[in-house]
Amino acid sequence: MTYGENLWLFFTLLFGIIVVPGMDMIFVLANSLSRGRSSGLAATAGIMAGGAVHSLYGAVGVGLLAHLVPMLFTPLLIAGALYMAWIGVTLMRSSIIIEGVGPADAASHWQAFRRGAITCLMNPKAYLFMLAIYPQFLRPDFGPLAPQAAVMALVTAVTQLAVYGGLALAAGRARQAIVDNARATVWIGRSAGALLVAVSLVTLWEGTGSWRM
Repeated sequence: MTYGENLWLFFTLLFGIIVVPGMDMIFVLANSLSRGRSSGLAATAGIMAGGAVHSLYGAVGVGLLAHLVPMLFTPLLIAGALYMAWIGVTLMRSSIIIEGVGPADAASHWQAFRRGAITCLMNPKAYLFMLAIYPQFLRPDFGPLAPQAAVMALVTAVTQLAVYGGLALAAGRARQAIVDNARATVWIGRSAGALLVAVSLVTLWEGTGSWRM
């Protein structure tokens, strides 16, 4: 797999996860519907800031492991792929339904930004997920890890801006599509689950390549 193919696979996986309706998405919609598009964009910026911290956490963890205990890199990659597959199977078996979007409790754009960041940072599963993802796409064989991590962080931020920012700009229609169309949210969740399983199988194949030779 080339670096370009690796980065494209990372983006595909990331997009599939971000579009699954969840806490971050509902927070952006609540601010957009209650206080307007600018508040929704402020909430989006806060979530992007939280996502940057998650990216830093994943990059530092993988970088330290690759530098200090390189022999554990492949086992971590395999463990991460299995964890991703488990999440994917769980999503495929679930039925995600968003029953409603309540009013936002942010009194200003700054509060929307701050609470967006806190909402993103307080999700412990996000840290585990990033630590599972990064070993699969942040690879020493593609060169220095720092530039790779910077590109992945940028891809994450741009994808969050595109998805959540788009929701903020089209809050009314987005709410109708997400809240009023239960079948759509179920389909999105299960499709993301299938994508996770597919990517985990690809990374398992890549990760165990040296063992098969």
